[in-house]
Amino acid sequence: MNHPNKGFDELISLEHLRHYLPTQSALKDFIHHNTLHAFQQESFHDALNIASKAFGYQVYLPLDQYRRLYNEGKINPDILADILRQNTGESDQQDWTQKLFVNTYDQTKNQRIGQLRKRWKSAYKVNMDKTVHPILFRLLGVYLDQGISINPFPRLQEGFLGSIRALEKTSYTSFFTSSRVKELLHDESTSITDLLQLLVGEEPYFETYLFDQQFKHPGWSGMVSVIEQNPSNLLDQRKISLKEFIHLELLFEIDTLDQKFGFNWKPLAQSEPIKIEPLFLKSAPGELEEVLRIWQEAYEWTYFDQVLKGLQLGEAGIKEIANPGFQAVFCIDDRECSFRRHLENSDPHCTTFSTAGFFNVAMQFQPQDGKFYTKLAPASLAPEYLVKEKQGKIQHNKNALFHKITHSLFGGMIASQTLGLWAGLKLARSIFYPSSNDAVISAFTHMDKDSELGLFCDLNPKYEAGLKLGFSIEEMVDRVEAFLRSLGLIEKFSNIIYVVGHGASSVNNTHYAGYDCGACSGRAGSVNARAICIMANHPEVRSGLMQRQINIPSETIFIGAIHDTTRDEMDYFDTDTLSKEHQQQHQHHIKTFEQACTLNAKERARRFLLMSTKGDPKKVHNKVKRRSLSLFETRPEWNHANNALCIVGRRASNKHLFFDKRAFLNSYDYRLDPDGHLLTNILSAVAPVCGGINLEYYFSRVDNYRLGAGTKLSHNVMGLFGVANGMEGDLLTGLPRQMVDIHEPLRLMVVVEQYPDVVLKVVKAKPEIYNWFEKAWIHLAVIQPDTKEIYVFKGGAFLPYHPITINIEK
Repeated sequence: MNHPNKGFDELISLEHLRHYLPTQSALKDFIHHNTLHAFQQESFHDALNIASKAFGYQVYLPLDQYRRLYNEGKINPDILADILRQNTGESDQQDWTQKLFVNTYDQTKNQRIGQLRKRWKSAYKVNMDKTVHPILFRLLGVYLDQGISINPFPRLQEGFLGSIRALEKTSYTSFFTSSRVKELLHDESTSITDLLQLLVGEEPYFETYLFDQQFKHPGWSGMVSVIEQNPSNLLDQRKISLKEFIHLELLFEIDTLDQKFGFNWKPLAQSEPIKIEPLFLKSAPGELEEVLRIWQEAYEWTYFDQVLKGLQLGEAGIKEIANPGFQAVFCIDDRECSFRRHLENSDPHCTTFSTAGFFNVAMQFQPQDGKFYTKLAPASLAPEYLVKEKQGKIQHNKNALFHKITHSLFGGMIASQTLGLWAGLKLARSIFYPSSNDAVISAFTHMDKDSELGLFCDLNPKYEAGLKLGFSIEEMVDRVEAFLRSLGLIEKFSNIIYVVGHGASSVNNTHYAGYDCGACSGRAGSVNARAICIMANHPEVRSGLMQRQINIPSETIFIGAIHDTTRDEMDYFDTDTLSKEHQQQHQHHIKTFEQACTLNAKERARRFLLMSTKGDPKKVHNKVKRRSLSLFETRPEWNHANNALCIVGRRASNKHLFFDKRAFLNSYDYRLDPDGHLLTNILSAVAPVCGGINLEYYFSRVDNYRLGAGTKLSHNVMGLFGVANGMEGDLLTGLPRQMVDIHEPLRLMVVVEQYPDVVLKVVKAKPEIYNWFEKAWIHLAVIQPDTKEIYVFKGGAFLPYHPITINIEK
């Protein structure tokens, strides 16, 4: 008998399992992350090989798609030949060419996961999943429910398993049929180890069994694990643990066997000899894996080679605008890349910058009359400050159609005969004439533009829930200084500087948070943009900045704004305080922003189905706006689709290139950062945030069934925290097909305008950054500012790179 595990420690095994489970948060906090984060200690291609063999994931495009891309000219023959030489040597070129273009392979995935547990079917003729999952998922769904259920789950204070025990004691019916299982449930000394002893019998197989069991529903298990570690993932918090969840599932499995066989059944590992491979056994990649790896590298470098050549072709003596008409700061989001280009073309005298969209103001925010806090900071940061909205004027509408009384027997009967007719007419009208309604999520309603923000703390600071209410002047100075220095904006200030957050509007979109700002934890960046402007306009903050050699002229004013990336609309904050001169300038700039919005909408619309982009740009823009209100539109916008680049440098060094919405742009001036201190902070955010976005899109594209969320059309919302196909399926993680079906799955290329030795020192000093690049989950290149020479990070060092591309099409 082959024993893949030599022993079993319950706590260690649970943590081991947790490490490999999905870490996707609830829908309200949809934050992009590396789907295969558990394998990040391995190099990219090795990790893909291990994950594919363990779980059966499709980790590359199918072979025929690479061959089709080659025939379409999207894989350069010279690049492919170069990649082939690097990986196989000169002598094997002809043999490998045969493998790449001609040979056929069996691409069936033979996963190791589930090999032990499938014996319930083969040896016992029991479909354990069909019996256990429906009741298990329903129990868990109603326990975690955030507002769909008519009645709350009873005895929540007892915790998940404690509540089940309490229900069993006080109910006339039971979830279980076996008297033995009922005794095991109420015996609180019973452990997971005890239950595995009954089910499996042989200790070396216990952990293998848990992996098999939990990866039959990784979405539910991952959600439980995430909530256990961070209960704030749910607004209406629940006490639950992965241990409790597994404990209950094991009890249901024992109950299933007792119901079928009585007590006369043998544990799984004792019924017949077992021979299975360890789940994460490392093995050399097969010929097919090597072929796919070569194709993927050639696919990526065909694009990167052109980009690096394009950046190299920029003028060495870059001309910067001496006296900008206005300046605008955006999020690094790739959707703002095209918007900035149109803004700069609409007014050649403006200058744009970009940085992470929380604008260096990490906070928890409580809207007026809001019951809960919302995190406005990157996922990796834990805000220490609370900002409250007050004196707002927005009154949120209540819709009788959304009242829970319509779900009851009599309330539903009455509502269907009265409100139902009206609802049906409204639905029919919305199909042909989409308009704003209570179901629309708007980028402009996260904050009342006429409200006040409690940004300033008292002389004697107050705290709530462990958070400091507001910021001191010194803390504001720190944030504004770091914000401006990271941009390279410490002189030549224009009269008006806009700080533009972004959000998205849509209707009938369960993944709405994935369209907002990732640096604000999947929320609009309006509050952060307004907050940094209020700080930067404050006289005492200006005085503190002056002491730190940043002298902002008195005539300079910061204006916060929000850009709706779906509708391409703008709104502005605190403009009632502008002087007459500033007001005139602002009105002129509004027209420039409106023109940029219109042109950007027309550019984006060329990728929308069933939409003509011919004719007047304003008419196309109006179509884009109406499209965002459509109930049946599964693609409100393309979000981060086709992201592949992150350019860290001065805007003037990349302004000459058309990135086609594929680049995250992060402003950085190497001249102000000789030791790389500012670059350290930038790359610390770029690697996990942009890298996480890129890799989630990559894996959701290459395997939308297992690593993505499938099609939106069959999604059912579960308790307002997740989605599943149908009523009883697993929670779906990753991105739906409608977010990725035009995405080209390339790893992210980060290009830094700086000297190679400075960048090398920065990445080596931060292991959490270094791992992303050293293991090749993200590519890294450097453009030497003086000579425009290119260096690519490989094997722990920067090596000279000479592009194959000669000219860039214009």
